[in-house]
Amino acid sequence: MLERDSVARYVRYSHEGAVSYGSLEGETIHELAGDFFSTSALSGRSVPLSSVRLLAPCEPSKVLAVGLNYRSHLRDRPEPESPGLFAMLPTTIIGHEDDIVIPPDASEVHYEGELVIVMGKRAKNVSVSEAADSILGVTAGNDVSERTWQRGDLQWVRAKGSDTFGPLGPAIAAGLEYNDLLIETRLNGELRQSERTRDLIFNVETIVAYISRYVTLLPGDVIFTGTPGSTSAMQPGDVVEVEVEGVGVLRNRVVAA
Repeated sequence: MLERDSVARYVRYSHEGAVSYGSLEGETIHELAGDFFSTSALSGRSVPLSSVRLLAPCEPSKVLAVGLNYRSHLRDRPEPESPGLFAMLPTTIIGHEDDIVIPPDASEVHYEGELVIVMGKRAKNVSVSEAADSILGVTAGNDVSERTWQRGDLQWVRAKGSDTFGPLGPAIAAGLEYNDLLIETRLNGELRQSERTRDLIFNVETIVAYISRYVTLLPGDVIFTGTPGSTSAMQPGDVVEVEVEGVGVLRNRVVAA
């Protein structure tokens, strides 16, 4: 596994037709000999960040999420006694600068800027104190949500699981104090959400430990931790940015199907 003595940022990228994993330092990517779940060895090759296409930083076998995890998002609803879980689909995942595609029959599609946990080791029945050892790091995510479907459907498969509804990136940051990071969401450059992760009702380790009671978490699996404050609808042509302190800015354009 990767060393955690200092903060590091890792990316998955496409360059000259090949997909690689690398360590991002400033504007340079140092290629890894494998992926960051299995090795920290460098291949010896480096490329400028400007010459690559950043991809979603991992390819999860499962995408899980926690709802109603900030008091500022609860409004008049009671505070939950345990993390409220739902599942998304791996095909929701897109990367930095990829397009969020609104399905033709969608009517009310909202952004939800979030901190996203990236698992680094298999975790099953881990305790809160053990959970950190299984976490690789964190990234920025946008839990795109179709509110009409969310209110009316039996399950949230359409509302949360439609293709492109799970942007992630631009990097995975390892070694951050992820329970006290600033999250900000901007729509067309206008600040819409701003809160620190210390305000999470259930913190990162608690979420991982709770989920691991029921679901085996594998390297590369991701967990959206909840969105703060209020959200609003996005329209084709909009640009939404989610910035997580120490991770970077995840930027996606909204387009019609």
